[in-house]
Amino acid sequence: MNAKVSDLIKLDSTFIVCLTVILLAAIGGFGYYSVTDRILMAGNIDGAISKGIDPLSVRCSYAKSDDLICVAFASSASYAQPTQRHNVVPQAKK
Repeated sequence: MNAKVSDLIKLDSTFIVCLTVILLAAIGGFGYYSVTDRILMAGNIDGAISKGIDPLSVRCSYAKSDDLICVAFASSASYAQPTQRHNVVPQAKK
């Protein structure tokens, strides 16, 4: 009987350790994905600003469908005048 109890304790400990490693790997992977996504978005926004493109349109390309700022931006872009472009910042006249 003692052999069976010690085998169950070893099996239970192994299961808990494996589950903990899997959980920590999932948390670490999600954290890495989120940080990398934000770094890439920041680089794209900086590139858009240097090219004269509206940074909000770049931000909205990364946003989820329920982001209220981007929903308002898209709805205002659909009602804009044909000569008005939403993704280009007006250039200063020299």
